[in-house]
Amino acid sequence: MTETAFIHRFEPATTAGSPPLLLLHGTGGDENDLLGLGRMISSGSALLSPRGRVLEHGMPRFFRRLAEGVFDEDDVRRRARELGEFVDESRQRYGIAAPVAVGFSNGANIAAALLLLEPDVLAGAILLRAMVPLSDPPTANLGGKQVLLLSGQADPIVPASNSAKLAAVLSQAGARVTHRVLPAGHQLSQADVTLARDWIGSVDAKAA
Repeated sequence: MTETAFIHRFEPATTAGSPPLLLLHGTGGDENDLLGLGRMISSGSALLSPRGRVLEHGMPRFFRRLAEGVFDEDDVRRRARELGEFVDESRQRYGIAAPVAVGFSNGANIAAALLLLEPDVLAGAILLRAMVPLSDPPTANLGGKQVLLLSGQADPIVPASNSAKLAAVLSQAGARVTHRVLPAGHQLSQADVTLARDWIGSVDAKAA
């Protein structure tokens, strides 16, 4: 394995023109966790699903944290760049276009960091229960990339002010952000699936 290799699953596309999805699990998940979600929201898409390389008490994550909601931001930057390199390598290996990230919790946070640090890696993103990943985000040009941010009104982990700030940061960087606050907690609901499926239908795949 190369230094940027991730244990992962890949499923090729079954429908031409469907945008490939980069599936990014939450804490304690793995490369299998979001495959079902990916199929539900875009049944014909290629699916690229890596396992986070950081372990917290044996649970895979995509970057280190110092406490609940307190991130090791140097590690966020390092891991986002590693993930970006993995996506670039996977695009060459599997012949896919720039993917739309579908991230949940920790996976959504690394996807948001990837948008800000490596804007060319992703075609867009669905961020499920995401937080601001960097307290001093870099100046990025997201050039109209579409982002769907779905937050939970009763989420005990992500304060409403934090998700609203993330929406503002991404919008200021040029993304076209749709932010919806759902009557839910941190876990996903059927409304997340429905909204994500409807949204992804409006996102065209970019040429590989």
